[in-house]
Amino acid sequence: MSVNQPVVSSDEPRIEILVNVSAGETRAAQLENGVLQEIHIQRDAAGSAVGNIYLGEVQRVLAGMQAAFIEIGLERAAFLQISDMVRRPAETQDNAPRIQNRLNQGDRVLVQVSKEAMGTKGARLTTDLAIPSRFLVYMPYTPRIGVSARIENEAERERLIDTVTSLRDELGLAGGFIVRTVGDGAPHHALAADMRFLETVWRDIQTQANTAPPRTLLYGDLPLPIRMLRDLLTPEVAGVTIDDSESWEEMAAFTRRFAPEFTDRTQHYTKPTPLFDQYGVEEAIERALRPKVPLKSGGFLIIEQTEAMVTVDVNTGGYVGTRSLEQTVLRTNVEAASTIARQLRLRNLGGIIVIDFIDMVDESHKRQVLAALCSALEADPAKTTVGEISPLGLVEITRKRTRESLQHLMCTDCEACDGRGFVKTGETVCFSLFREMARVAHTQRPNELLILAAPDIIGLLLDELAATFNDVCEDTGLSVRLQAESLYTPEQFDLVVM
Repeated sequence: MSVNQPVVSSDEPRIEILVNVSAGETRAAQLENGVLQEIHIQRDAAGSAVGNIYLGEVQRVLAGMQAAFIEIGLERAAFLQISDMVRRPAETQDNAPRIQNRLNQGDRVLVQVSKEAMGTKGARLTTDLAIPSRFLVYMPYTPRIGVSARIENEAERERLIDTVTSLRDELGLAGGFIVRTVGDGAPHHALAADMRFLETVWRDIQTQANTAPPRTLLYGDLPLPIRMLRDLLTPEVAGVTIDDSESWEEMAAFTRRFAPEFTDRTQHYTKPTPLFDQYGVEEAIERALRPKVPLKSGGFLIIEQTEAMVTVDVNTGGYVGTRSLEQTVLRTNVEAASTIARQLRLRNLGGIIVIDFIDMVDESHKRQVLAALCSALEADPAKTTVGEISPLGLVEITRKRTRESLQHLMCTDCEACDGRGFVKTGETVCFSLFREMARVAHTQRPNELLILAAPDIIGLLLDELAATFNDVCEDTGLSVRLQAESLYTPEQFDLVVM
């Protein structure tokens, strides 16, 4: 199906969403004017738990920390702080709640994952549940009605608040709603349909909670391709392209039901060149795993991620400019500011981020650089705060982190260098190998293939990822032989056509 191009101002970026589905892994990319801005990766063995609602069981209450560990059925117990619990009517700022008065060991509690488990830390929980739909987010325990800050037209904001309030009262629903950014201009009937859908979901959760045993998943978020449609499909999106026929049919059904105006903007990709190769996404992902980021001016960034923080160092490199040194530094820093904003989003870097700009003496230059950074960060959907430039040229940013960074998801510490660097995980290498198998099968159509790889990779193919590997072999029609090569690096593999 061809993509029906929306009417977009020449000043607006052209946004495209690409979805690559392969055995065991789904990847979704968001491009603006052909440049990769975000990459989302979901693997079947380790899907994201953010947004999931569980019937948890209190494992331990920590009065000193005003927190509790809650078992929800994941690998590690999750963490709930008193500040993430819905306040009762009698509880005020002056009458602050104490977690030991709210929870006891063995209690059951409805919780939602607000932050993914990272490293040795368990998932972060909240009892302030939020259930999203296309236009609305339903909060059954919070009575307020709100509108996304990105909807700036005051008349539209008032219309949405009045409409949602009226619909809530008609349905007799407790709690509150937030109108999402994509709700801008949504008609009454669409908001009503969304609200009825959310009412059904909430009632189902309540019914399950009354009968299910503890540590049960009561509500899970949508699969990645459909979630990308729900969260990112706005009038500015020129098209959504997916390379899997079954997922495309699901996406088409979703748009017909919830966003019929976008039906003509979804297309099934069937060309022989892999989708992410066609758009340069595969190469962009590889670059996003490297510490060094070149700047067009000739300078470069060094981005390093540690347990405590992310550091970004700006360098002029070989660029000396054609004017004064001050102008060279200003130009490099301004270019770096916009590049840093994109890299934070692309690499999904969060927490504390410290940027070391090249030293500037002129105060007006500092203001220009800071303004460029703040302007570039406005497009970032993650909440960010930016500090002032220090006398040493340092800027501290905090960026909300809800899921693993791209590096942590795809890579692991390098044992050969005592953790000073990183290499791709065995799982990441295997999924790259699967994509290469599909590419070879499509372009060369061999009957038999010999795969040479490091022993650990061969071990994964025969054990943890055996089911996925067999699916790839079946889908491609390939007869495959495996051969372990002890001299291969963990990231190295070869496919030999027999």
